[in-house]
Amino acid sequence: MLDGLGLEPTAFVLLFGTTLLGALVQGSIGFGLNLIVAPVIAIFVPEALPASAIIVALPMTLGSALRESAHIDRSAILWTTVGRLPGIAVGLWIVIRLDAEALATATGAMVLFAVLMSIASPRIPITKLSQAIAGWLGGAMGTSSSIGGPPLALLYQHSPGPVVRSTLGAAFLVGTGFSFTALLVAGEVQALHWRLGLALVPAVLLGLFASRAFHGWLDRGWLRPCVLGLCGLAGAAVVVDGLVS
Repeated sequence: MLDGLGLEPTAFVLLFGTTLLGALVQGSIGFGLNLIVAPVIAIFVPEALPASAIIVALPMTLGSALRESAHIDRSAILWTTVGRLPGIAVGLWIVIRLDAEALATATGAMVLFAVLMSIASPRIPITKLSQAIAGWLGGAMGTSSSIGGPPLALLYQHSPGPVVRSTLGAAFLVGTGFSFTALLVAGEVQALHWRLGLALVPAVLLGLFASRAFHGWLDRGWLRPCVLGLCGLAGAAVVVDGLVS
């Protein structure tokens, strides 16, 4: 299996563990899987982005949406989708125009930008317009780099935990499906993307299962600074790697 992925065993173990951590984080606070996973994929297999990370995200978002479905803010699903569709077109254009190294560098830059937004962002009113704008940004970022979560996560960052996790999961599931379909139609999903994505799905399922035990502790705010710090370091590493290579 590793021969088909072009990875050393140590690199795959690191990717698997990173995916498990990302799934644990997203299953606990509503986002974070591809913030953590995509920069690591960009370091070891940049040509696998964004499709492999999007494949990994599909079971994550489905599980998050189903687990606390009673708390989903259904208006967010409609209006983020309305905004996401034109955003997907922008993201697809970026994927077609950039090579793997440039896309990896852009991924790292997006991660850093997302971390800065998470630290500095004030409370944003949840309206149809803000939901649509978050959907547009998420569509562009998610299709081009597989990191589409931060805009919507920032919008709902002050909502109760069950609302955040379920709403983001449902919105990401719809948006991720659209983004993946667009990449398929454009011919940007190849055998490598499927192999790597499917190889990492067991880590997603393990992290999602384990995350329920951490909801209470993590919702008190202990994990967020660690996640932002980890994402900032990973994003910076990818940007530096892209600039010096």
